[in-house]
Amino acid sequence: MNQYCFLADQNAENERIDKYLTDYLQKHSRSFLQKLIKDGQVFVNGKAVKSNYRIKEEDRIELTVPEPLQTDILPENLNLEIVYEDDSVLVVNKPKGMVVHPSAGHASGTLVNGLMFHCRDNLSGINGVLRPGIVHRIDMDTTGLLIVCKNDQAHNCIAAQLKEHSITRRYHALVKGRFKEMEGTVHAPIGRNPSNRLKMAVNHQNGKDAVTHYRVLEQYDSCAYIECRLETGRTHQIRVHMASIGHPLLGDTLYGGPAVKNVQGQMLHAKIIGFIHPETGEYLEFNSELPSYFQEIRERLQKRTLKI
Repeated sequence: MNQYCFLADQNAENERIDKYLTDYLQKHSRSFLQKLIKDGQVFVNGKAVKSNYRIKEEDRIELTVPEPLQTDILPENLNLEIVYEDDSVLVVNKPKGMVVHPSAGHASGTLVNGLMFHCRDNLSGINGVLRPGIVHRIDMDTTGLLIVCKNDQAHNCIAAQLKEHSITRRYHALVKGRFKEMEGTVHAPIGRNPSNRLKMAVNHQNGKDAVTHYRVLEQYDSCAYIECRLETGRTHQIRVHMASIGHPLLGDTLYGGPAVKNVQGQMLHAKIIGFIHPETGEYLEFNSELPSYFQEIRERLQKRTLKI
């Protein structure tokens, strides 16, 4: 590991420490240094500080930068469906059952394994060795479009758009029940479910702001086909929000949705994604077809040959 210790000069007066360190240690990104600060690895005058700490002249700054971790993630040829690719980004259509990045119980067969085979070393490193290129995620049993970043500049640009809620993200879902109103908005904070750590919930005490807009595309006897547009990107956001208004997703038994024969997990597809390209400044938008199993169930609901 590398250890640094130095005094801030008068030119740094009142500057945020994360910005100051980014300029001082140019080989490390601001996001990486913010994580070090969050992890308690940066001290000013002997005390750990937050990223928004304002520097004073002759502050004694100390930090420890750990050596890069060696990853055991193996590249795998997973025949990823690449919808778009250039030197900065790629857009991939993730299949059902694929985990985005390695985690406990999922060391192989993940999207990251496939990306490491496809892109070699051309992936951003901001999110660490387990999540190269990954700037946002969707659940294992959710299908559809994801943006992958091939360098840190692209990663920072897409991350900023996500933070500003300027990226277009439209999901299609099958949900339980019929709607009286054909469109609406769920604006409710989402946090960890206090009684079940595997679940998220509408949590007004400890949740983070979350907004989901929905509109009904088709209605059937006892369920509906809807489009959801995300303003925010909280864990399980659509699943939690729709369940909270009495319309859990079909197949989403974790949140009270009815099981669907021969289908594992929620009926949710990330159908449309749009963003400003990090290099060209051009707005790009991509639309993916519903998976065949999803379309088959939708057609059976239309023909009333499937009862939910």
